[in-house]
Amino acid sequence: MNDRSLIATGGVAAVLAAVCCATPLLAILLGGIGLTAWIARADYVVLPVLLVGLALVGVGLYRRSAAATCARTNTERRDRT
Repeated sequence: MNDRSLIATGGVAAVLAAVCCATPLLAILLGGIGLTAWIARADYVVLPVLLVGLALVGVGLYRRSAAATCARTNTERRDRT
C-alpha cells in the first residue's frame, strides 16, 4: 500500500470506530426496538478497530515523512556534486 492509501484507510477505520464508540446512544435507540443484545458484543470489535485504524494512520504518516526526508537528502547530495 502506498502512503496515501494507508492514511486514508486508517482514517476511515478510526472514524468508524470512534462513531461506534457512541454505544450508549445506540443502546438507547436500539433498546426502543428490542435490539440491545446486539450492542453487548460490539465493544469487543470497536476498540481493536480503533487501535488498528490509528496505527495505520501513524504508519502512513511515518512513511510519508521518511520518504520526504530521503528525497531531501538525495537532493542535497546531488547539489553538492
